[in-house]
Amino acid sequence: MTIAQVSQKYDLSADTLRYYERIGLIPKIKRTTGGIRDYSENDCRWIEFAKCMRAAGVQIEALIEYVGLFMQGEQTVQARKQILIEQRDQLVEKIEAMQQTLERLNGKIERYEQGILPAENLLRNGL
Repeated sequence: MTIAQVSQKYDLSADTLRYYERIGLIPKIKRTTGGIRDYSENDCRWIEFAKCMRAAGVQIEALIEYVGLFMQGEQTVQARKQILIEQRDQLVEKIEAMQQTLERLNGKIERYEQGILPAENLLRNGL
């Protein structure tokens, strides 16, 4: 696939794809004899992985380290697993914090609906 096709498929700009490759967030992409990037299905799986992890807030540095370790081979399995565990733990903390924020917002909205809005309606109706 060309960079334009991959860009469209994953809703990422060509600049973002080049950046991901340059910093090691995805492995180096093979090129045609003309020098044009030629994305394989495996490359696309790396892009999906990177996009998913970034959308969840996983740190770029951790992903770069993970990809680098992956490229070194099976002797890095435990180190890669540890990175994933650490990132998962951080994500769980973020989810819990977001859940608390959601509950707080829901409580505030409920107070509006139960107290403030009825009081405002009374004022509007001249009572």
